[in-house]
Amino acid sequence: MPPTGSFRKTLVAFVASAAVLGPAAVPALASPHAVSSARADHGASARLEHQKDVVVRVLKGVFERGDTEVVDRFVRPDYIQHNPLAPDGAETLKGLATAVHAQFPDAKYDIKRVISDGDLVLVHSNVVLTPGTRGTAVFDIFRFQDGKIAEHWDVGQNVPETSANGNDMFSTVSWPRTEQPGPGFLTAYNKKLVTSAFDQLLVKKDLSAIDRYWGPEYDQHNPNIPNGVAGVKSGLGAFFKQFPQLKVTPKRVIAEGDLVAVHSHYVNAPGERGQAIVDLFRVRCGKIVEHWDVIQDVPATSANDNGMF
Repeated sequence: MPPTGSFRKTLVAFVASAAVLGPAAVPALASPHAVSSARADHGASARLEHQKDVVVRVLKGVFERGDTEVVDRFVRPDYIQHNPLAPDGAETLKGLATAVHAQFPDAKYDIKRVISDGDLVLVHSNVVLTPGTRGTAVFDIFRFQDGKIAEHWDVGQNVPETSANGNDMFSTVSWPRTEQPGPGFLTAYNKKLVTSAFDQLLVKKDLSAIDRYWGPEYDQHNPNIPNGVAGVKSGLGAFFKQFPQLKVTPKRVIAEGDLVAVHSHYVNAPGERGQAIVDLFRVRCGKIVEHWDVIQDVPATSANDNGMF
C-alpha cells in the first residue's frame, strides 16, 4: 500500500532530523511491549469514559425526559437495586421514568461530577424535582457488567437552607476550581492515600490522622461542620465522644484522578440500623484539601432484599 500524505510528511521529518542532528537525537521506536501497553491503557481509559457517558445518559433520560428506551439500551433486565424504595429490575426503572416525568415534568438531575473506576461509576448530583426548591444532594453508584448497568446504590439528603462553613454541598472551592477529575496517573496514589486516611481517622478514630493527611486549607461542604482542619477536628472529636462505640465499615472505594469516594456504613451504637454515607475527598499534592458528603438513615424496611450496601 503506498504511503499516505500524512505518513510521507512524518517520514520526511524523521529522516531530516536524523540527517541534521545525528542518530542520537532521534528517539528510539517504541518496543512492541510498550505499544501494547499504551493500547491497553487507551482502551481502559475509553471504557471508563464510555461508562460515565452511559450513566449520564440514563440519569438524564429517566429523570428529565421520562425516556424508557435509554433503559432498554443501557440497563440489564436483571438490574439489581439497593435503593430501599425501589424493587429490582429494569422494568421498575422504566416505570419510575414514566411516573417521575408525569408528576415532575420540569425535574432536573443536575450532575456536578462523575468518576469511573473499574466497573464502578459514581455520580454526585443536585436533584431538583420542582424548580425553585433546593432539592436533594445525591450520590449514585453504578456497577457495569458486559457493557451495561447491572447494579445501583445511592444515598440522598435534603439540601439545608444554611451551612456552618459558607459552602454549598456541590461547588468546588479548592484550586483548580473544576468539577472534572484530575489526571488518571494520580488515581492509584490518591486512592491508597484516602483509604489509609479514612481507616485511621474514621475506622480507628485517630484524630492525629488529620495532621498527617489533611491540608491546612481544607474546604468543607458538610453543612454541619465548619471549614478547615480545626473544624473537622472539633466536629469529629465531639462525635467520637458522643458515640464511643461508633463503628464505620467501608464498603467500596471509587477513585479517579484527584477525587476519591468512600461508600460506608456508619453505626453509632450496637443494635442501630445506622446510616449510609458517601464521603468524597479531593487530594492535592499528597493532602486532602476538600470534602463533600451525603448522609441517609438506613430504613427499617425495603422494597428489595439487597440492603443499602
